[in-house]
Amino acid sequence: MKISKKFVVTAPGLAIDLLVTKFPELSKARLKDAMTKGALLWRRGKQNKRLRRAQTDLQAGDSLELHYDDELLSRSCDAAVLLQDERHYSLWFKPAGMLSQGNEWGDHLSLLRFAEQHWQNKRPVFLLHRLDREASGLVLLAHNKAAAAALGQLIQQQQINKTYHIQVKGLVAEQGKIELPLDDKACLTRYQRLAIDEQAQQSLVEVDLVTGRKHQIRRHFAAVGHPVMGDPAYGSGNKNQQGLMLQAVRLSFRCPLLKKLQLFELPAQLRQG
Repeated sequence: MKISKKFVVTAPGLAIDLLVTKFPELSKARLKDAMTKGALLWRRGKQNKRLRRAQTDLQAGDSLELHYDDELLSRSCDAAVLLQDERHYSLWFKPAGMLSQGNEWGDHLSLLRFAEQHWQNKRPVFLLHRLDREASGLVLLAHNKAAAAALGQLIQQQQINKTYHIQVKGLVAEQGKIELPLDDKACLTRYQRLAIDEQAQQSLVEVDLVTGRKHQIRRHFAAVGHPVMGDPAYGSGNKNQQGLMLQAVRLSFRCPLLKKLQLFELPAQLRQG
């Protein structure tokens, strides 16, 4: 069942009572589950947030949006792993199948929500960059506005070096670069071959992402005839039972907060293959 509906509250009352009236096709238990998982958006004046508490008092004029998809709400994935806590920011392993942040359909399968719950909502969490849902690897989260601004500026100025490992179809050159524009914007992807599997006709490649366009690695390698194995959106003949073979394995930058060079690498036990 899939429902997407927006409405304005006309009389004061408890959130769950209003929802039961508005959505008789959904049980109270299902509505509470959807709220807990972030599928109900609440607007009051300038305040706009996810409404999770069933017993919240609503006022006339409040706006609610329910985005209910029982298939999405029933999904699960592996847990994220906190790898390092630097107080101002933290480093996480995001598993495949987890969103970086939620959307209107919920946030229970997102790294941002996982981190909030890890710290029991006692610590602010700001997403600095994203990994595709199908991908896995290193993600930085900030824990105050100053850290979010400082690290966000580094990302914008391309001063955080991001390294990925991918398994691609075919045998690629030992090293090279791809400069195909994406979405009418200049792009640069540098790569180095780490290993080849002649029998499977596949290559293990290390990628340095110079620019950060949407799905840049996946689109670039598909465009040159070497799609990432397991990519559900780009390329052909690259199906893979292990899923998308794309992983963020290294982050490095000079930290403006701690005044030192930071180098983070994904532990061997979390690496693909």
